[in-house]
Amino acid sequence: MKVHRLFLGVSSAALAMAALIMTLHLVARAAQTAPAIQVDSTPVNRDPATGNGYGPIVKKVAASVVNIYSSRTVHQRYHRNPMLADPFFRQFFGNVPDDQQEFTRQLNWLGSGMIVTADGYILTANHVVDGADEIKVGISSNKVEYTAQIIGTDPQTDVAVLKIDAQNLTAMTLGDSAQIEVGDAVLAIGNPLGLGQTVTRGIVSALGRSVPIPGDENPNLPQRYKDFIQTDAAINPGNSGGALVDAQGRLIGINDAIIEGGNGIGFAIPVNMARGVMEGFLNGGRVVRGFIGVGPQDLDEGLAKSFGLPDSSGVLVSEVAPATPADSAGIKAGDVILAINDQPVSGADNFRAMVAQLQPGVAVNLKIFSNGAEKILSVTPGERQEAVISAPIHPAPKKQVADMLNGVRARDLDPRLRQEISAPDNLAGAIVMEVDSGSNAASAGLQPGDVILEINRQPVANFDDAKRLGLAATGDRILVKLWRNRDGVTGTRFVSVDNARTAQ
Repeated sequence: MKVHRLFLGVSSAALAMAALIMTLHLVARAAQTAPAIQVDSTPVNRDPATGNGYGPIVKKVAASVVNIYSSRTVHQRYHRNPMLADPFFRQFFGNVPDDQQEFTRQLNWLGSGMIVTADGYILTANHVVDGADEIKVGISSNKVEYTAQIIGTDPQTDVAVLKIDAQNLTAMTLGDSAQIEVGDAVLAIGNPLGLGQTVTRGIVSALGRSVPIPGDENPNLPQRYKDFIQTDAAINPGNSGGALVDAQGRLIGINDAIIEGGNGIGFAIPVNMARGVMEGFLNGGRVVRGFIGVGPQDLDEGLAKSFGLPDSSGVLVSEVAPATPADSAGIKAGDVILAINDQPVSGADNFRAMVAQLQPGVAVNLKIFSNGAEKILSVTPGERQEAVISAPIHPAPKKQVADMLNGVRARDLDPRLRQEISAPDNLAGAIVMEVDSGSNAASAGLQPGDVILEINRQPVANFDDAKRLGLAATGDRILVKLWRNRDGVTGTRFVSVDNARTAQ
């Protein structure tokens, strides 16, 4: 049987015809103009003023930012039998040998720092190297790791200075943190989470911030000077000690802390504060701080109204130590310090930090508000002698005596009570025994153990004076001057009690 390949023959003709049609179509397409594809290989304009790129700044400063690796050996003891560690159980086993064993373990942590001189001096945060047995510094630009020596540590500012044996390093230029403003663009550079050098961008969110720092609750630790720059540039563990630079690549702060759970809230130590600490270590081997001799107190809305101020800017002088620079300059308790050398004062912590950075023997101008008017006083700071803060005293409430200031019970300051609160022998006033939690006085901050010295600028010698002046007080606010030795605070301060609101 002969099989005709009809299908094959017809398919070949169809394919030939299709090929001819496709060829004619391609020829027609070729005669048309091809669509244009836009290509631009011009580099991005990385002028920071445009907000498009910070590459040149990063290249400028990245070689100055280092990784810091610290280690510490910890010796601990443990019981092989936990029951023998409990005295209750040991009494049933008689005289058994001590089964404790000692073991050691290595603690390692990461941080960052900045090269500030070509011969190897490095700025970082004190808590990055605190207690370390060994410190290594890694420079990413040359892939070399150095052993670092601690030149000085200052827990009160959380600043440390290290030294590595190297030459011809790229040193970072220090800026002036007094010139920065809220809204300025900043870059944070460091070693977050051990990932290696990382750059994040943000702005200066606030200035003169004071936030709780680990150790604040311990009154036996030295007082911390807190005057932080707040930024929303991402800062994470490992960034500590790293650089916060401005839009020109100048160091303006040392990244120091974050708020747990607070995204976009980081804090840096102002470079002016750090520079003063570093220069002290390099020039004289110790940190020198200024001192004028006043007790600063934060102002609130009530105090501001009581003193006739338009707002709560500045810091209230709660006391002036005798024979101090402030006393010689004529500053009085109840004055409000608004600025130091034209730099505004934002609060008590900010004021302490500003005074600490003053140079002893160099006069400064203080802008103050006193008796309803502003004026300028010249003060020549002395040198602050650091002291350990005494432990807090919590006097137990005694028998209620009488009622004054709507919910405050007080009594005469007798010798026994004076001894309990370690009050000076010449202190006269009425001691507060109890304060109702819902009272206006409690809202103002009056506490048991406070000694009332004045009410509306009238002296209080005893309980009768306090009762009389408290009941006779008129106006929306009652200004109370008191003495306190509690929670690490010793000395006089003011509170402003709301005399218009009905206590709840």
